[in-house]
Amino acid sequence: MDKQYVPKEHEERLYAFWEKNGFTQAPTKGKPYTILMPPPNANASLHAGHGMYVIDDILTRYKRLQGFSSVWIPGMDHAGFETQYVYEKHLAKQKKSRMDFDRKTLYDNIHTFVQENSGLIYQQFKKLGFLADWERSVFTLDDHVLARVFETFTRMEKENLVYRDDYIVNYCTHCGTSLAELEVKHVDRIDPLYYVRYLYPDKKEYIVVATVRPETIFVDTHLAVNPKDKKNKHLIGKKVLNPLTNKQMVILADSFVDPEFGTGIVKLTPAHDVNDFNAAKTHALPIIKAFDLRGKATECSGKYAGMKVRPAREAIAKDLMAQGIIEKVNAEYSHAVSVCYKCARDLEPTVIPNWFIRVKDLKQKAAQAVKENKVEFFPKKYKKQILAWYAKMHDWPISRQIAWGIRIPVWYRVEKDADNIFVTWLDDQKRFMQGTVDSFLKKGITIETIEKGLQTVNAEIGERAPTYVVSSDKPHDGHEYLPETDTLDTWFSSGQWPLVTLEESEYATRFPTNMLGTLSDILPFWVSRMIMFSLYIRGTVPFHHVYLWSMVADAKGMKMSKSKGNVVNPIELVDKYGADAFRASLLFGVSQGGKVILAEDKVRAMRNFANKIWNMGRFISLSKSEKVKMKSEKLNSKDQKIVGKLRKEIENLRIKYHKYMDEYKLSRAFDELYEFAWHRLADVYIEALKESLKNGTIEAQTELEVAYRDTLKMLHPFIPFVTEAVYQEFYGKNTSIISSKNI
Repeated sequence: MDKQYVPKEHEERLYAFWEKNGFTQAPTKGKPYTILMPPPNANASLHAGHGMYVIDDILTRYKRLQGFSSVWIPGMDHAGFETQYVYEKHLAKQKKSRMDFDRKTLYDNIHTFVQENSGLIYQQFKKLGFLADWERSVFTLDDHVLARVFETFTRMEKENLVYRDDYIVNYCTHCGTSLAELEVKHVDRIDPLYYVRYLYPDKKEYIVVATVRPETIFVDTHLAVNPKDKKNKHLIGKKVLNPLTNKQMVILADSFVDPEFGTGIVKLTPAHDVNDFNAAKTHALPIIKAFDLRGKATECSGKYAGMKVRPAREAIAKDLMAQGIIEKVNAEYSHAVSVCYKCARDLEPTVIPNWFIRVKDLKQKAAQAVKENKVEFFPKKYKKQILAWYAKMHDWPISRQIAWGIRIPVWYRVEKDADNIFVTWLDDQKRFMQGTVDSFLKKGITIETIEKGLQTVNAEIGERAPTYVVSSDKPHDGHEYLPETDTLDTWFSSGQWPLVTLEESEYATRFPTNMLGTLSDILPFWVSRMIMFSLYIRGTVPFHHVYLWSMVADAKGMKMSKSKGNVVNPIELVDKYGADAFRASLLFGVSQGGKVILAEDKVRAMRNFANKIWNMGRFISLSKSEKVKMKSEKLNSKDQKIVGKLRKEIENLRIKYHKYMDEYKLSRAFDELYEFAWHRLADVYIEALKESLKNGTIEAQTELEVAYRDTLKMLHPFIPFVTEAVYQEFYGKNTSIISSKNI
């Protein structure tokens, strides 16, 4: 053996050996053990957070060494919103935008972009030694996935679990899509708080309303106070004049109003505030939009129409100030602002037609399964978190106004005299066209022409809603149809991940799967919905255990982000110190669920540990090569006691090791192995038996080799390359520690 372990001289060869000999695949014998890989974005490259996938690899190898037929099934997610966002930045560099393309062309272009940029992360995963069955990789746009998703949507729509309605959503006018509640970021910001006078009809007296959004006053028809607010309850039922339209406004009572905010009187803008929207539903108020989906003021705004939110706010505030309608301004008002988690721009709560899932029954069954521990969480605190999420979960908006993704399988019937479908499309000269379908039909433009250049379809709801057909293919029943252009929320498809990754014949033996490992921040996004879908479709939970990985932080304990400039490239660390060192650094000294500090010093220390394992093997190997010169005498009484202690310590270590591994306290298991290997086996036992080895006592060499081999097996799931390399030095290049079992 070489004097030093050099990772680059072993890692590529060993991984090729594992693949060639089928170690990435499930053995034909043994009790099934199944892990599904959380699918990374198809065009993603490895970042520090992906390093925590090592948890799944550790468990796959651990179970394999126990004799299980363990398999880790990988996959990739089309990641609709995120991928289109990346592609749009790519377009921006070419001074183009998504609006330059019809929907189909945009989809095809993104598909090509993804194909050209995908696959890199799998190669990087292999550099980390991940023992996943790559031949079984599933992409969330594969045909069988689409079939499952369409089938689920169709069934849910028939069972009235899917519905379409106008609903207030968090809408990003820049990204052009609505966002789920947990995709919204809240940032603290200073904005002016305007105190606006509302005159009584006699115009002699007034009340004052505080607002940060004077730009929406145009569409307000009512004010509200809290019925328990003693200082304002006398206003209930009275009328005042809208400062911009001069129309009368009735003052209502609603408990959502915070008496401590401003003057305790609020204006109601149902189309642009969730509380106001709910109040409008309760009191049957009109819902009028001040801004459209492009973030521009509507015609209701008079001379301000067409202006963006911020300029409109400033212009209207200036005009109101000039008219003496603004009593005062708090220029230092601090409040939380909702922003897009992707582009960080302000979101515009707005009302749009949206497809929703009724979650009441689905979430109740899922919550019950969690309460009964049919799904167990590690660390255990996450059980409370997911139950809290189920308790507050609202109906789930599943429409996304993007091209990249799984199109909602719905077709709207077009009636020639109807104006209930609004479309945007590009004509043959690539000119942007928008309007109701009937307006184009009257000009002699055909449905085929519109569909050819189609970008978006916005069909009305309620009494004016067009008839629709749920189908993956265009209906051919003698009527004209246009497709729904919204795509399904990515979590709708990835929520069915356990239902599309296994072969049908495997569900009897591998479902529910054994363990799901993932980051804690997608517990509500993904984990909760997989449980819901699995119970709905298969009547059982999708996995027995959920292990929530730790967050990877920089050397100072700060979350990594490009804006902070503290992002660590894992591949650079692997190239410099080896995959084993990187893997071990994610576990050493980390409590279950604790923060992972990824510092180069720590990776370097783990490289030294890998080298220590190698050197221990080299020492024992050199002793083994001298075996022919050894004497056959047994150990003296002193050394027999040392060997006895070694055997007992190994056995105690093995007991603790299995306990920690089975409880997902993987770091504890590794820390115990680190302490034993370096400070007990190397520093105590090898040192104590050196004299017997020099004297040619075979028993000393045999006992050390057995103890070392057992230690290698327990260490293998954590640091697979160096342990395999040493094992092959001992037992031959065609052997593998993976198939040695008896861990």
